[in-house]
Amino acid sequence: MLRQFQVAFSSPKFVVGFCVFVTIVAAALIYPYISPVGPIQMVSRQAFIPPGRYVNIQDVVESRERRQLLFDVETNRLAHVLTPRDAERMVNFLVAHHGFNPGSLDVNDKESLIHAWNANYDPGNRIAGMTLAAHNENVRFHQRLQSVLCEDGVILAVRGEDGSLVEDTANAIHTQYFVNVNSIINVHFFPLGTDNFGRDVLTQLLSAVLVSLRLGIIAGIVATIIGLTLGLVSGYVGGMVDNAILFITNIFTVVPGFVLLILISHSLSPGARTVGTVAVVIGFTAWPWTCRSVRSQVLSLRNRDHVNLSMLSGHSIPRIILRDILPYVASYVVMAFILQISSAILAEATLSILGLGPNTAAGATLGLMMHWSVLFSAWQLGAWWAFVPVILTIALISFSLNLMNTGLDQIFNPQLRKG
Repeated sequence: MLRQFQVAFSSPKFVVGFCVFVTIVAAALIYPYISPVGPIQMVSRQAFIPPGRYVNIQDVVESRERRQLLFDVETNRLAHVLTPRDAERMVNFLVAHHGFNPGSLDVNDKESLIHAWNANYDPGNRIAGMTLAAHNENVRFHQRLQSVLCEDGVILAVRGEDGSLVEDTANAIHTQYFVNVNSIINVHFFPLGTDNFGRDVLTQLLSAVLVSLRLGIIAGIVATIIGLTLGLVSGYVGGMVDNAILFITNIFTVVPGFVLLILISHSLSPGARTVGTVAVVIGFTAWPWTCRSVRSQVLSLRNRDHVNLSMLSGHSIPRIILRDILPYVASYVVMAFILQISSAILAEATLSILGLGPNTAAGATLGLMMHWSVLFSAWQLGAWWAFVPVILTIALISFSLNLMNTGLDQIFNPQLRKG
């Protein structure tokens, strides 16, 4: 076994796949423990927070390490507030409700556009026929625009001795005041933002990798044991036993495995669909091709001299299968097991998207994260961070496992072995 393990690392494809797989597993094992939040801990009351670094506003305001930097912040802030879409909306509003000629306003001439807007727009006047939502949106935009144009800075309020709020004009925060981020106490970085429940996507993603891998390993063990056992018995014993096993295998082959998987999962109650149960169901429906492949390997081995010699020596059938045949198909069994893990992870992801995956509150799977992103319209909302990293992670895991399998196949398959 050690010799075969050393030979496996002589394949560049196996080494690349192994390194990618180990990197993913190592990150999944380490990061959830060093993450400041738990994989299912809610860190935001708002759904789908974009990736970025977030600082506490109160800490920024109360910071005493303010420094006055000579940058033109108004231009950058105005460009952020007055987007091309907002400029076009201002033009349409002035033309429709204040009689401006469309050719007299240029969306690129922001100074003239702002002057016309301030001269004609009254936030207290609701235009007849305009919906309340559109009116409120114009009011909010006007307030943001005025806050950018204000040269007095942001004036905070303090509570006086009588309990009333008084404007603290002496300590107004002006546009040229800057604060060193390193001096702010509460700073949190979300590399992949938050999901629809306000949970850190990166922590949840790497935690889900371990759950999906555990599911894949359980399903792979179940499928490999069933397929290996039936394949060994069918290929060596032959006769009626072989015909009976082939009959059962053909039934499972004719009926699409995924359809059977959906029917079994649907028959289970949501409370019964644990990670272990779904893994066993996936493994129970994925064994036929392993059985047929092992059977074909055993058929080429059962008439070899060492097998015939063992049979003439009076050894039992289980001993012959375990001692004289199984070691010769062990490498193929390992390759089949690797593929079973990859197939099980993909099957669980597909089941979960359909709402038939594991029902677990302890942690998500990769498929459940995809299901939540679909259920809460992440695609329509533009929250790419809720599903793109999950898709890439599933693709990387499948790619690494299949690359490892290809490398092993090139080593142990005489027809593919290079001279």
